[in-house]
Amino acid sequence: MNAFSEHREELERYEQMFGVERGRLAVSLDRLTNALVLVGQHGVYCTSNRNPTVPAMDLRIISMELTHAKELLQSVMEELRKKKEVGED
Repeated sequence: MNAFSEHREELERYEQMFGVERGRLAVSLDRLTNALVLVGQHGVYCTSNRNPTVPAMDLRIISMELTHAKELLQSVMEELRKKKEVGED
Protein backbone atom coordinates (compact mmCIF):
# COMPACT_ATOMS: atom_id res chain seq x y z
CA MET A 1 0.00 0.00 0.00
CA ASN A 2 1.42 3.42 -0.88
CA ALA A 3 1.18 6.65 1.10
CA PHE A 4 -1.65 8.06 -1.01
CA SER A 5 -3.94 5.09 -0.43
CA GLU A 6 -2.95 4.43 3.18
CA HIS A 7 -3.48 8.07 4.25
CA ARG A 8 -6.25 8.93 1.80
CA GLU A 9 -8.70 10.37 4.33
CA GLU A 10 -6.08 12.47 6.08
CA LEU A 11 -4.77 13.72 2.73
CA GLU A 12 -8.26 14.66 1.58
CA ARG A 13 -8.93 16.57 4.81
CA TYR A 14 -5.65 18.51 4.77
CA GLU A 15 -5.74 19.15 1.02
CA GLN A 16 -9.24 20.58 1.45
CA MET A 17 -8.06 22.87 4.28
CA PHE A 18 -4.68 23.96 2.92
CA GLY A 19 -4.58 23.12 -0.78
CA VAL A 20 -2.85 20.18 -2.43
CA GLU A 21 0.79 21.12 -1.81
CA ARG A 22 0.47 22.37 1.76
CA GLY A 23 -1.96 19.57 2.61
CA ARG A 24 0.50 16.92 1.51
CA LEU A 25 3.28 18.66 3.42
CA ALA A 26 1.08 18.70 6.53
CA VAL A 27 0.43 14.96 6.24
CA SER A 28 4.18 14.42 5.72
CA LEU A 29 4.87 16.36 8.91
CA ASP A 30 2.40 14.18 10.78
CA ARG A 31 4.13 11.06 9.47
CA LEU A 32 7.54 12.41 10.55
CA THR A 33 6.16 13.28 13.98
CA ASN A 34 4.84 9.73 14.36
CA ALA A 35 8.23 8.33 13.33
CA LEU A 36 9.96 10.55 15.91
CA VAL A 37 7.62 9.29 18.62
CA LEU A 38 8.33 5.67 17.68
CA VAL A 39 12.10 6.27 17.68
CA GLY A 40 11.79 7.96 21.06
CA GLN A 41 9.86 5.04 22.50
CA HIS A 42 12.38 2.59 21.09
CA GLY A 43 15.21 4.67 22.57
CA VAL A 44 13.91 3.94 26.07
CA TYR A 45 14.76 0.26 25.58
CA CYS A 46 17.81 0.53 23.32
CA THR A 47 20.32 2.52 25.31
CA SER A 48 23.96 3.28 24.69
CA ASN A 49 26.46 0.80 26.07
CA ARG A 50 28.69 3.66 27.19
CA ASN A 51 25.93 5.74 28.77
CA PRO A 52 22.72 3.88 29.60
CA THR A 53 20.89 7.17 30.23
CA VAL A 54 20.82 8.03 26.49
CA PRO A 55 19.48 6.16 23.46
CA ALA A 56 21.82 4.15 21.24
CA MET A 57 23.83 6.18 18.73
CA ASP A 58 21.88 4.93 15.69
CA LEU A 59 18.60 6.01 17.28
CA ARG A 60 20.01 9.45 18.07
CA ILE A 61 21.14 9.82 14.45
CA ILE A 62 17.74 8.69 13.12
CA SER A 63 16.00 11.11 15.45
CA MET A 64 18.25 13.96 14.36
CA GLU A 65 17.67 13.22 10.66
CA LEU A 66 13.90 13.04 11.12
CA THR A 67 13.96 16.31 13.06
CA HIS A 68 15.96 17.99 10.30
CA ALA A 69 13.57 16.70 7.63
CA LYS A 70 10.65 18.03 9.66
CA GLU A 71 12.32 21.45 10.00
CA LEU A 72 12.86 21.61 6.25
CA LEU A 73 9.24 20.69 5.51
CA GLN A 74 8.04 23.29 7.99
CA SER A 75 10.18 25.94 6.29
CA VAL A 76 8.64 25.04 2.90
CA MET A 77 5.15 25.36 4.36
CA GLU A 78 6.06 28.75 5.82
CA GLU A 79 7.44 29.96 2.48
CA LEU A 80 4.27 28.80 0.70
CA ARG A 81 2.18 30.64 3.29
CA LYS A 82 4.18 33.85 2.80
CA LYS A 83 3.83 33.63 -0.99
CA LYS A 84 0.11 33.10 -0.65
CA GLU A 85 -0.23 36.12 1.65
CA VAL A 86 1.75 38.33 -0.73
CA GLY A 87 -0.40 37.16 -3.65
CA GLU A 88 -3.60 37.98 -1.74
CA ASP A 89 -2.55 41.56 -0.90
